[in-house]
Formats: sequence, C-alpha cells, structure tokens
Amino acid sequence: MAAALEDAWPDVELSGVVVTRYGHSVPTRRMRVIEASHPVPDTNSEIGAQSVLQAVQGLGPDDLVIALMSGGGSALMALPVDGLTLADKQAVNRALLASGATISEMNAVRKHLSRIKGGRLAAAAAPAKVVTLAISDVPGDDPAVIASGPTVPDPTTFADARSIIARYGVELPLSVAARLKEEADETPKPGQLSHTEFRMIATPSMALRAAAEEASRLGLSPLILGDALEGESREVGTVMSGIAKSIATHGLPIERPAVLLSGGETTVSIGPEGAGRGGRNTEFLLALAVALGGTKGIWAVAGDTDGIDGTEDAAGAFVAPDTLARARAAGLDPHAVLDSHDSYGLFDAIGDLIRTGPTLTNVNDIRAILIA
Repeated sequence: MAAALEDAWPDVELSGVVVTRYGHSVPTRRMRVIEASHPVPDTNSEIGAQSVLQAVQGLGPDDLVIALMSGGGSALMALPVDGLTLADKQAVNRALLASGATISEMNAVRKHLSRIKGGRLAAAAAPAKVVTLAISDVPGDDPAVIASGPTVPDPTTFADARSIIARYGVELPLSVAARLKEEADETPKPGQLSHTEFRMIATPSMALRAAAEEASRLGLSPLILGDALEGESREVGTVMSGIAKSIATHGLPIERPAVLLSGGETTVSIGPEGAGRGGRNTEFLLALAVALGGTKGIWAVAGDTDGIDGTEDAAGAFVAPDTLARARAAGLDPHAVLDSHDSYGLFDAIGDLIRTGPTLTNVNDIRAILIA
C-alpha cells in the first residue's frame, strides 16, 4: 500500500512509517518500514507503534496524514498505556486468541489497553487532516475494528471490554484487570474526530464477487453465502457440509455443478489441554471433511487471503472425497486430530496444505466448496 502511494504521488513530498509483518515488506523510497510480529506482538511492534505516533506529532491544519490500514495492525502496533507493559499485552493477546472471542471482541479489549488504537492516533495527529485508506479483513467491514481503528471513533467502552473478558473467562494480568476497572481516559467516541475521513478500497465482498464471476465463466453456478460468517470453525464446517450434501442430493438451494463461496473469520476455542498446529481454515476444512465422510463429488478449499492461516506457514488447505482415507492410510485418526486442533499436521502429512507465501493483501478468509 505504501509503495503504491509512492508510485501514485511521485512528485509529492512524502514521509512516513510503515509497520508490517516479518517477511511481508517491499522496497519503499521515502517511507521507513518496520517489520514486527503477528498475531502476538513483540518488541518491534512497540517500536513500530511509537514510530507511527511520533510521525504525527506537531502537525498543523495544513498537513495531511494518509493512514493506510489493513488487517494485522492490532498486533503490529502494540503500544500499551501507562502502567502496562508489552508483556501484559502479549499475555492478553495469547489469552484472547485461545478464548474463541471474535475479532471485534478482541479488538474492543485491545483498544482500551493502547495508546494508539481506538482513534488515539487520529487524536494525536490533530489538527492535521487524516484520511484513512483501508483494506478490510473483518466481518461487516467495520472501520472501528480494522487494525483496532487507530484513526476512527471507538463505539466500545471499558464496560464492553470487561463484559467480553467475563464472557470468555479470560485470565488477565493483575495490571490489565486494574486498568479495565479504572475507566480512565476513554477512547474518542462517535461525533469526535471531525478532522478525519475514511475510505474502503478493498473488502471481502469484492473478492467473493470476483470469485463468483470466475466460477460462472467456468460453467459453475456460484452461491455467495456471505462475507461475514463467524462462529467455531468446526461448527461452520459441519453446517457447510450439510448445505453441500443438499446440493449434491436434491439440487437445493442451487443446482450442481455449483460452488459455495463464503468469507468472514471463524474462531478456534482452545481448551486447557493446549493444541496442535492448526489455523481456523484448516480446522474448518478438517471438520468439513469429517462431516462429509468421503461423499463423492465434493471438494473444498479455504485459506486466509494474506497467505498465513493462524501462526503456521500455509494459507490454508484442500479437501477431496478421499481426504479421510488418505489420512487414515498415513496412520492418522481425523476425529482425534480435530479434537486436538492439529489440522495443520494432518493436511501437511497428506500433502494438501496450500502454501502461497505472503500475498501482500488481506481481505480475510475465503472458502469455496465445489459440488460436481
């Protein structure tokens, strides 16, 4: 995004800071690039956030700030409020990731522990005009959720954050629990930040429509089930298998050959026993395969459009009618693997992981189920 902005404005005086994931940077001529950790922040995440915040200090009404936002910003820019440490934020991130909370819920908590999220970056840039150009990776394309909304008003409150923590039984460091009880220094609310504008330049629905157009060109009947599906990955997989079987058996809700397309961000709740190697897309696919039980004529693919599903090196995986048979031939029990959240291990063992490397964009997950 930063490199594209430089190309679009070759004669305009530009300076700035970019924070991106390790291995995801591209050359820029006038902007400093910092690589940091995702989904759990590290020291570079804190350095990056400090650098971004410093870049907007001392601006006047004639200055223009262009904020380029996309998914991952919540972890990549981690600057804790006074009284908290990076270790505190790391502990909260890990606990939220394992809790099954949605991305919107996780970000509501993170905003109230940050000096840069929830509109605070825009507040620091005032009175300069702030224009945000965003690539959405969140269900519903809510500007306040993308990267935890550093440049947009925050509709959530400390009470909301406490409610989310209680709902999922998240254990917090004592310092974080105390911060959420204080209700001091609320984030900027709707109606404030009048010096800001927000524009969406890419969304999950755009990607799904493009996939549907390609499917039609190939002679398939596409059905977009939605761009904002949420819920437990394995439960979504079970539901999707039912729809696919209905199409295969009854031609409902669409005649075959068909492809079911969906986007959004499912979750994986990890119990106290821990977990194997897997992401939300591979867990969805394994649950789908188990529920299909080897039904003939149905294939599926699912992955994160940024090229990384969870914390591993794969974007997602592929499911075929013989997936379970090949897994069992490799000595794996698909049901046991699903229960241990080791979907990555199973698909890796049978050679069905999809590795794209960094795609340098992020419009959330895309799932496609083909019924021949």
